[in-house]
Amino acid sequence: MLRLLPAETGFGPGTTAPRMLISAARAATLKLANQREAAQPDAPVLIRAAEPFDLELARALADPALDLMYPMKGPFLAEHIEHGEAARAAMELARLAGVLPAFLVDFAPMGEVQSVSASDLAEWRDPVRLKLASRARLPVAACEQAEIVAFRSADDLREHVALVIGEQRGDRAPLVRLHSECLTGDILGSLKCDCGPQLDAALRAMADESAKGGWGVLLYLRQEGRGIGLINKLRAYRLQDQGFDTVDANNRLGLPTEARDFPVATRMLELLGVSAIRLMTNNPAKVAALEAEGVEVTQRVAHQLPPNPHNARYLDTKRDRTGHILT
Repeated sequence: MLRLLPAETGFGPGTTAPRMLISAARAATLKLANQREAAQPDAPVLIRAAEPFDLELARALADPALDLMYPMKGPFLAEHIEHGEAARAAMELARLAGVLPAFLVDFAPMGEVQSVSASDLAEWRDPVRLKLASRARLPVAACEQAEIVAFRSADDLREHVALVIGEQRGDRAPLVRLHSECLTGDILGSLKCDCGPQLDAALRAMADESAKGGWGVLLYLRQEGRGIGLINKLRAYRLQDQGFDTVDANNRLGLPTEARDFPVATRMLELLGVSAIRLMTNNPAKVAALEAEGVEVTQRVAHQLPPNPHNARYLDTKRDRTGHILT
Protein backbone atom coordinates (compact mmCIF):
# COMPACT_ATOMS: atom_id res chain seq x y z
CA MET A 1 0.00 0.00 0.00
CA LEU A 2 1.05 3.66 -0.36
CA ARG A 3 2.32 5.41 2.72
CA LEU A 4 1.98 9.20 2.81
CA LEU A 5 3.66 11.36 5.42
CA PRO A 6 3.58 15.18 5.53
CA ALA A 7 6.75 16.72 4.15
CA GLU A 8 6.85 19.01 7.18
CA THR A 9 7.74 16.04 9.40
CA GLY A 10 8.89 13.36 6.99
CA PHE A 11 10.13 9.91 7.86
CA GLY A 12 12.84 11.16 10.19
CA PRO A 13 16.47 12.27 9.73
CA GLY A 14 18.58 10.35 7.26
CA THR A 15 15.67 8.65 5.46
CA THR A 16 14.43 9.18 1.93
CA ALA A 17 11.35 8.62 -0.22
CA PRO A 18 11.22 8.08 -3.99
CA ARG A 19 8.30 10.45 -4.73
CA MET A 20 6.43 13.50 -3.54
CA LEU A 21 2.78 14.42 -3.85
CA ILE A 22 2.07 18.16 -4.08
CA SER A 23 -1.02 20.22 -4.84
CA ALA A 24 -1.78 21.65 -8.27
CA ALA A 25 -1.42 25.18 -6.89
CA ARG A 26 2.03 24.47 -5.47
CA ALA A 27 3.05 22.75 -8.73
CA ALA A 28 2.11 25.92 -10.62
CA THR A 29 4.19 28.04 -8.23
CA LEU A 30 7.18 25.73 -8.82
CA LYS A 31 6.73 26.12 -12.60
CA LEU A 32 5.62 22.51 -12.94
CA ALA A 33 2.30 23.40 -14.56
CA ASN A 34 3.29 21.61 -17.76
CA GLN A 35 3.85 18.46 -15.72
CA ARG A 36 0.20 18.23 -14.70
CA GLU A 37 -2.05 15.78 -16.46
CA ALA A 38 -4.08 17.67 -19.07
CA ALA A 39 -7.27 15.84 -18.22
CA GLN A 40 -7.09 16.91 -14.56
CA PRO A 41 -5.47 20.36 -14.33
CA ASP A 42 -6.51 20.83 -10.69
CA ALA A 43 -5.42 17.38 -9.52
CA PRO A 44 -2.45 16.84 -7.19
CA VAL A 45 0.88 16.15 -8.87
CA LEU A 46 3.09 13.14 -8.12
CA ILE A 47 6.73 13.92 -8.86
CA ARG A 48 9.99 11.99 -8.96
CA ALA A 49 13.49 13.47 -8.94
CA ALA A 50 16.79 12.02 -10.15
CA GLU A 51 17.47 10.93 -6.57
CA PRO A 52 15.04 10.05 -3.76
CA PHE A 53 13.75 13.00 -1.77
CA ASP A 54 15.47 13.60 1.54
CA LEU A 55 13.78 15.62 4.24
CA GLU A 56 15.64 18.85 3.43
CA LEU A 57 14.60 18.86 -0.23
CA ALA A 58 11.06 17.78 0.63
CA ARG A 59 10.62 20.70 3.00
CA ALA A 60 12.08 23.10 0.44
CA LEU A 61 9.47 21.93 -2.07
CA ALA A 62 6.64 22.14 0.43
CA ASP A 63 7.33 25.48 2.09
CA PRO A 64 7.34 28.70 0.01
CA ALA A 65 9.25 30.44 2.81
CA LEU A 66 12.26 28.47 1.57
CA ASP A 67 11.87 29.41 -2.10
CA LEU A 68 14.63 32.01 -2.03
CA MET A 69 17.04 29.67 -0.23
CA TYR A 70 16.43 26.86 -2.75
CA PRO A 71 15.82 28.57 -6.11
CA MET A 72 16.88 25.50 -8.15
CA LYS A 73 15.04 22.39 -7.04
CA GLY A 74 14.53 20.33 -10.21
CA PRO A 75 14.43 18.71 -12.60
CA PHE A 76 11.37 16.65 -11.74
CA LEU A 77 9.27 14.20 -13.68
CA ALA A 78 5.54 13.91 -13.05
CA GLU A 79 4.13 10.39 -12.85
CA HIS A 80 0.59 9.24 -13.54
CA ILE A 81 -1.51 9.00 -10.36
CA GLU A 82 -3.43 5.75 -10.35
CA HIS A 83 -5.68 6.73 -7.48
CA GLY A 84 -6.63 10.36 -8.05
CA GLU A 85 -9.46 10.31 -5.53
CA ALA A 86 -7.10 9.15 -2.80
CA ALA A 87 -4.59 11.87 -3.76
CA ARG A 88 -7.27 14.54 -3.45
CA ALA A 89 -8.29 13.09 -0.09
CA ALA A 90 -4.67 13.40 1.06
CA MET A 91 -4.68 17.11 0.15
CA GLU A 92 -7.91 17.56 2.12
CA LEU A 93 -6.50 15.73 5.14
CA ALA A 94 -3.47 18.03 5.10
CA ARG A 95 -5.74 21.07 5.10
CA LEU A 96 -7.82 19.71 7.96
CA ALA A 97 -4.65 19.00 9.92
CA GLY A 98 -3.34 22.51 9.25
CA VAL A 99 -0.13 21.32 7.59
CA LEU A 100 1.28 22.10 4.16
CA PRO A 101 -0.29 19.97 1.38
CA ALA A 102 2.84 18.06 0.40
CA PHE A 103 3.61 14.42 1.14
CA LEU A 104 6.56 12.09 0.90
CA VAL A 105 5.34 8.94 -0.81
CA ASP A 106 6.66 5.44 -0.24
CA PHE A 107 5.43 1.88 -0.20
CA ALA A 108 4.79 0.19 3.13
CA PRO A 109 3.77 -3.35 4.01
CA MET A 110 0.19 -3.76 5.19
CA GLY A 111 -0.18 -3.35 8.91
CA GLU A 112 2.42 -0.62 9.42
CA VAL A 113 0.08 2.31 8.90
CA GLN A 114 -3.57 3.18 9.42
CA SER A 115 -5.48 3.16 6.15
CA VAL A 116 -7.80 6.08 5.36
CA SER A 117 -9.91 6.10 2.19
CA ALA A 118 -11.65 8.92 0.36
CA SER A 119 -14.98 7.41 1.44
CA ASP A 120 -13.85 7.53 5.08
CA LEU A 121 -13.16 11.24 4.71
CA ALA A 122 -16.50 11.88 3.01
CA GLU A 123 -18.32 10.09 5.82
CA TRP A 124 -16.40 12.07 8.46
CA ARG A 125 -17.30 15.35 6.74
CA ASP A 126 -21.00 14.55 6.44
CA PRO A 127 -22.71 17.42 8.30
CA VAL A 128 -25.48 15.12 9.51
CA ARG A 129 -22.95 13.89 12.08
CA LEU A 130 -23.07 17.30 13.75
CA LYS A 131 -25.36 17.34 16.79
CA LEU A 132 -26.60 19.99 19.20
CA ALA A 133 -24.56 19.34 22.35
CA SER A 134 -25.64 21.99 24.86
CA ARG A 135 -27.20 25.42 25.24
CA ALA A 136 -27.34 28.05 27.96
CA ARG A 137 -28.32 31.66 28.59
CA LEU A 138 -25.37 33.98 27.90
CA PRO A 139 -25.84 37.72 28.37
CA VAL A 140 -23.30 39.55 26.20
CA ALA A 141 -22.24 43.17 25.94
CA ALA A 142 -24.28 43.74 22.79
CA CYS A 143 -27.47 42.21 24.20
CA GLU A 144 -28.36 40.76 27.58
CA GLN A 145 -31.02 38.51 26.05
CA ALA A 146 -28.78 35.98 24.34
CA GLU A 147 -28.33 32.23 24.32
CA ILE A 148 -25.27 30.24 23.30
CA VAL A 149 -25.73 26.89 21.58
CA ALA A 150 -22.85 24.44 21.08
CA PHE A 151 -22.56 21.80 18.36
CA ARG A 152 -20.12 18.97 17.86
CA SER A 153 -19.57 15.72 16.04
CA ALA A 154 -18.41 12.54 17.75
CA ASP A 155 -15.29 12.35 15.55
CA ASP A 156 -14.38 16.05 15.32
CA LEU A 157 -12.79 18.09 18.10
CA ARG A 158 -13.91 21.40 16.58
CA GLU A 159 -16.90 22.72 18.50
CA HIS A 160 -18.99 25.23 16.54
CA VAL A 161 -21.30 27.61 18.39
CA ALA A 162 -24.31 29.76 17.65
CA LEU A 163 -25.26 32.87 19.57
CA VAL A 164 -28.99 33.54 19.43
CA ILE A 165 -29.71 37.23 20.03
CA GLY A 166 -33.22 38.09 21.18
CA GLU A 167 -36.22 35.79 21.37
CA GLN A 168 -36.35 33.09 18.70
CA ARG A 169 -39.57 33.25 16.73
CA GLY A 170 -40.89 31.30 13.79
CA ASP A 171 -42.79 34.08 12.03
CA ARG A 172 -39.76 36.23 11.25
CA ALA A 173 -36.53 35.31 9.43
CA PRO A 174 -33.55 36.04 11.71
CA LEU A 175 -30.64 38.26 10.82
CA VAL A 176 -27.78 35.76 10.43
CA ARG A 177 -24.03 36.14 10.22
CA LEU A 178 -21.68 33.26 9.34
CA HIS A 179 -18.44 34.20 11.06
CA SER A 180 -15.39 32.00 10.67
CA GLU A 181 -13.07 31.90 13.66
CA CYS A 182 -10.22 34.44 13.51
CA LEU A 183 -7.93 34.36 16.53
CA THR A 184 -5.81 37.25 15.31
CA GLY A 185 -8.75 39.51 14.47
CA ASP A 186 -11.45 38.49 16.95
CA ILE A 187 -9.23 38.14 20.03
CA LEU A 188 -5.97 40.00 19.40
CA GLY A 189 -7.41 42.95 17.48
CA SER A 190 -5.40 42.44 14.29
CA LEU A 191 -5.66 45.27 11.77
CA LYS A 192 -4.68 43.01 8.84
CA CYS A 193 -8.28 41.86 8.33
CA ASP A 194 -11.79 43.13 9.08
CA CYS A 195 -12.91 40.09 11.11
CA GLY A 196 -12.96 41.63 14.59
CA PRO A 197 -14.90 44.75 13.57
CA GLN A 198 -17.29 42.63 11.48
CA LEU A 199 -17.99 40.39 14.49
CA ASP A 200 -18.69 43.34 16.78
CA ALA A 201 -20.83 45.12 14.18
CA ALA A 202 -22.86 41.96 13.52
CA LEU A 203 -23.69 41.56 17.21
CA ARG A 204 -24.71 45.22 17.45
CA ALA A 205 -26.94 44.87 14.38
CA MET A 206 -28.60 41.79 15.86
CA ALA A 207 -29.13 43.60 19.15
CA ASP A 208 -30.82 46.44 17.25
CA GLU A 209 -32.95 43.86 15.44
CA SER A 210 -33.97 42.36 18.78
CA ALA A 211 -34.95 45.79 20.11
CA LYS A 212 -37.34 46.11 17.15
CA GLY A 213 -39.00 42.77 17.84
CA GLY A 214 -36.81 40.63 15.61
CA TRP A 215 -33.89 38.34 16.40
CA GLY A 216 -30.51 37.26 15.13
CA VAL A 217 -28.17 34.29 14.98
CA LEU A 218 -24.38 34.45 14.88
CA LEU A 219 -22.84 31.18 13.69
CA TYR A 220 -19.24 31.05 14.91
CA LEU A 221 -17.53 28.43 12.77
CA ARG A 222 -14.22 26.85 13.78
CA GLN A 223 -12.64 27.37 10.36
CA GLU A 224 -9.61 29.58 10.98
CA GLY A 225 -8.07 31.26 7.95
CA ARG A 226 -10.99 30.43 5.63
CA GLY A 227 -10.43 26.78 6.45
CA ILE A 228 -6.61 26.50 6.14
CA GLY A 229 -5.86 26.69 9.87
CA LEU A 230 -3.97 29.12 12.09
CA ILE A 231 -0.39 28.05 11.25
CA ASN A 232 -0.97 28.16 7.51
CA LYS A 233 -2.75 31.51 7.87
CA LEU A 234 0.36 32.92 9.57
CA ARG A 235 2.49 31.47 6.78
CA ALA A 236 0.26 33.31 4.32
CA TYR A 237 0.70 36.50 6.36
CA ARG A 238 4.46 36.16 5.99
CA LEU A 239 4.10 35.88 2.23
CA GLN A 240 1.81 38.91 2.23
CA ASP A 241 4.61 40.85 3.93
CA GLN A 242 6.73 39.94 0.90
CA GLY A 243 4.18 41.56 -1.42
CA PHE A 244 1.77 38.75 -2.34
CA ASP A 245 -1.94 39.33 -1.94
CA THR A 246 -4.04 36.90 0.11
CA VAL A 247 -5.05 34.79 -2.92
CA ASP A 248 -1.52 34.41 -4.28
CA ALA A 249 -0.14 33.75 -0.79
CA ASN A 250 -2.54 30.82 -0.30
CA ASN A 251 -1.76 29.45 -3.74
CA ARG A 252 2.00 29.60 -3.16
CA LEU A 253 1.40 27.50 -0.07
CA GLY A 254 -0.47 25.04 -2.27
CA LEU A 255 -3.74 25.83 -0.50
CA PRO A 256 -7.15 26.89 -1.82
CA THR A 257 -8.35 30.47 -1.52
CA GLU A 258 -11.64 29.28 -0.05
CA ALA A 259 -11.83 26.09 2.01
CA ARG A 260 -14.67 26.74 4.42
CA ASP A 261 -17.36 24.13 5.00
CA PHE A 262 -20.71 25.89 4.57
CA PRO A 263 -22.82 22.70 4.88
CA VAL A 264 -21.83 22.77 8.57
CA ALA A 265 -23.56 26.16 8.89
CA THR A 266 -26.62 24.76 7.14
CA ARG A 267 -26.74 21.87 9.60
CA MET A 268 -26.48 24.27 12.56
CA LEU A 269 -29.42 26.28 11.23
CA GLU A 270 -31.39 23.07 10.72
CA LEU A 271 -30.77 21.99 14.30
CA LEU A 272 -31.92 25.42 15.47
CA GLY A 273 -35.12 25.05 13.45
CA VAL A 274 -34.23 27.87 11.06
CA SER A 275 -35.00 27.49 7.34
CA ALA A 276 -35.21 31.10 6.10
CA ILE A 277 -32.71 33.84 6.94
CA ARG A 278 -31.58 37.37 6.20
CA LEU A 279 -27.85 36.93 5.66
CA MET A 280 -25.27 39.54 6.64
CA THR A 281 -22.51 39.21 4.06
CA ASN A 282 -20.67 40.97 1.26
CA ASN A 283 -19.89 37.62 -0.36
CA PRO A 284 -22.45 36.34 -2.91
CA ALA A 285 -20.75 32.93 -2.79
CA LYS A 286 -22.02 32.49 0.78
CA VAL A 287 -25.56 33.12 -0.39
CA ALA A 288 -25.18 30.61 -3.21
CA ALA A 289 -23.58 28.01 -0.93
CA LEU A 290 -26.39 28.17 1.61
CA GLU A 291 -29.13 28.19 -1.02
CA ALA A 292 -27.52 25.13 -2.64
CA GLU A 293 -27.93 23.36 0.71
CA GLY A 294 -31.61 24.26 0.97
CA VAL A 295 -31.53 27.42 3.11
CA GLU A 296 -33.84 30.19 1.92
CA VAL A 297 -31.92 33.49 1.91
CA THR A 298 -34.68 36.11 1.79
CA GLN A 299 -32.26 39.04 1.81
CA ARG A 300 -28.53 39.72 1.56
CA VAL A 301 -27.69 42.44 4.08
CA ALA A 302 -24.51 44.36 3.27
CA HIS A 303 -21.90 44.20 6.03
CA GLN A 304 -19.12 46.55 4.93
CA LEU A 305 -16.89 48.47 7.32
CA PRO A 306 -14.33 51.22 6.62
CA PRO A 307 -10.81 50.02 5.74
CA ASN A 308 -7.68 50.90 7.66
CA PRO A 309 -4.14 51.33 6.26
CA HIS A 310 -3.26 47.72 7.15
CA ASN A 311 -6.25 45.93 5.56
CA ALA A 312 -7.08 48.15 2.57
CA ARG A 313 -5.24 45.89 0.13
CA TYR A 314 -6.85 42.82 1.67
CA LEU A 315 -10.31 44.30 1.12
CA ASP A 316 -9.40 45.30 -2.44
CA THR A 317 -8.38 41.69 -3.08
CA LYS A 318 -11.72 40.48 -1.73
CA ARG A 319 -13.49 42.81 -4.16
CA ASP A 320 -11.29 42.22 -7.20
CA ARG A 321 -10.42 38.53 -6.91
CA THR A 322 -13.00 36.75 -4.77
CA GLY A 323 -16.20 38.53 -5.84
CA HIS A 324 -17.10 40.42 -2.68
CA ILE A 325 -19.49 43.31 -3.17
CA LEU A 326 -17.60 46.27 -1.72
CA THR A 327 -18.29 49.80 -2.88
